[in-house]
Amino acid sequence: MDIQFAPFLPLPVLAVLAVFAAILVVLSLWRGLRGSLLRALALAALLLALTNPTLTQEDREQLSTIVPVIVDRSQSQDTPERVAQTDEALKQLQDRFSRFPRIETRVVEVRDDENSDTPSTRLFSSLSTATADVPPGRVGGAVFLTDGQIHDLPGVDQTLPFNAPIHGLITGRANEFDRRVEVVRAPRFGIVGEEQQMTLRVFDDGRAQGGAAPVTVRMNGEIIANLQATPGAPIPFSFTVPRGGSNVMEFSVAELPGEVTTANNRAVHVIDGIRQNLRVLLVSGEPHAGERAWRNLLKSDASVDLVHFTILRPPEKQDGTPINELSLIAFPTRELFVEKINDFDLIIFDRYQHRGVLPILYYDYIAQYVENGGALLIAAGPEHAGRDSIASTPLATVLPAAPTGDVHQAGFFPRLSDLGKKHPVTRGLDGSGSEPPAWGRWFRTIDVTQPQGETVMQGDGNRPLLVLSREGEGRVAMLLSDQGWLWARGFEGGGPHVALYRRIAHWLMKEPELEEEALTARAVGRTLEATRQTIGDDPGPATIRYPSGRTESIPFTAAGPGLYRIEKRMEETGLFEVSNGEFSTLVHIGTVDAPEFKAMISTTETLAPYAEKTRGLVTRIEDGDSVQLPDILPVRGEVRINDPNRMVIRMTDETVLRGIDTTPLFAGFAGLAVLLMAISAMWWREGR
Repeated sequence: MDIQFAPFLPLPVLAVLAVFAAILVVLSLWRGLRGSLLRALALAALLLALTNPTLTQEDREQLSTIVPVIVDRSQSQDTPERVAQTDEALKQLQDRFSRFPRIETRVVEVRDDENSDTPSTRLFSSLSTATADVPPGRVGGAVFLTDGQIHDLPGVDQTLPFNAPIHGLITGRANEFDRRVEVVRAPRFGIVGEEQQMTLRVFDDGRAQGGAAPVTVRMNGEIIANLQATPGAPIPFSFTVPRGGSNVMEFSVAELPGEVTTANNRAVHVIDGIRQNLRVLLVSGEPHAGERAWRNLLKSDASVDLVHFTILRPPEKQDGTPINELSLIAFPTRELFVEKINDFDLIIFDRYQHRGVLPILYYDYIAQYVENGGALLIAAGPEHAGRDSIASTPLATVLPAAPTGDVHQAGFFPRLSDLGKKHPVTRGLDGSGSEPPAWGRWFRTIDVTQPQGETVMQGDGNRPLLVLSREGEGRVAMLLSDQGWLWARGFEGGGPHVALYRRIAHWLMKEPELEEEALTARAVGRTLEATRQTIGDDPGPATIRYPSGRTESIPFTAAGPGLYRIEKRMEETGLFEVSNGEFSTLVHIGTVDAPEFKAMISTTETLAPYAEKTRGLVTRIEDGDSVQLPDILPVRGEVRINDPNRMVIRMTDETVLRGIDTTPLFAGFAGLAVLLMAISAMWWREGR
């Protein structure tokens, strides 16, 4: 409450009037006139009235004290015990603070950033955001409800945005321990068949490093090694890349009884296999138009080492000319089919027939090569139906179909079979979606008995045209026509001969993306994309196992014939396992070495320096099977001491102005009465 003045006349005028009144009073006193004092009082009252004094009173409201409660909901907190402790502690905190009407809590639940591939716990950033619109004087303290794993800690010497205590309520239990495995160093790419080196490390957080930790290493789901690791020490490991394309390596360490979580007991590393060069042996029975199509395709691929022989001088054309006088290269049959046969990734017989060039025993070697994992492609022409067909040799044991002896001559459009529309070798070939297909015709097929493999393309009258088969550990493909060169020459618009030939070759060499039955998964940011290839019916839902241990069943969505997909944005980050039937695969979402997974045990050490600096409190809330919170102590003024048993809250003295009441002192009848009394008193005194 105070008095303010709003003069009716300018101050200079009032000053002149005051001087004039003072002179009159002095003269009256000097001459000793009666009523001089009353006259002075009357003039003073008149001058005071002209200054218009006003009594002002402010209406102020006491502001509440802001206390941010930062709740850690990151993945390190996502264990059943910590979730229960956090929920119970938050409920008790809100109940206790509600008993203090002048304390306003701001609860901020902090989760992993969904837009970040590197999850971390950023509690201090959330605290700054929660108090950004509040003057520092109104913040009475901050309460962190966390496991202590915080990754945005400011420097202890840095100035905090407010001068109030910081308290830490720590979930979890004292003396916790956890085991985890990390890939320290590993190649991103590797040449197929060559040895690679990598380094692992097992950590036992919260307990003395020592003893042995069994580590199981899997490559593409199959166990390739069992290691004995010493926690804390690097573990060198050598392995061989088994195939081209993506190879998923999984490392799982045996869990410790009672450890915090097993979510970080597994690690995954993806290595892309690169074939140094594909070694292909192409044997042509005699020169023909289709031979150039095969040769051009294989020679145009820089990753293919091609060995090509054409039989220009069969035994029936032998004469007395010495070999050393011929310009032809002698066919090194023993070197190719005995000594170095296993060096080839693919053997192609292009319109080849048995004419005595290869001893009959060599066909048995080729059959064994296939059964032991090799790849064989038969590009058949009319000779395959004749009496010298290679189907009449020991090679027949690995061929999926036998010729009937008939050659069908008629124009037809090669078509995909119902199975071929789903098979990755022929699925989606350009031009296959229309009827008739948008490509040129062929005019010859070799009739065969009912194939044992998968017929993915058909000729005239639904005759088998392309048959794919698995034989032992190897694979065989039979293209029952020699007219593919018509597509290469652009006859009637040509056709996708390059894509077809290349897919056949890659399927034979077991490229993962061309497997008929396969389950793959990859991460695109925080989105999990799972793809299921099948030549059967709907494969049913996939089961996804999250890093936290929970599972979810998600149905596939049809993305085309034989192709099903799942796309889902994940809240969690870490190692996911996707399974469907007998197939399973692993995928890591987020950065592998993200801070959120490097340590999972709860700790009081991270917040202790900040609590000590601000006179706060850090304590564990676990009390057996229940939660026990410290009491709340509101205080006024600066907090000068640490209370080891209570959370001190500095109450604010700040207020907000709601309104101002003004009362003129000489307004209305009150002012008039004062003036009349002064003038009447002066007149009464002078009248005596």
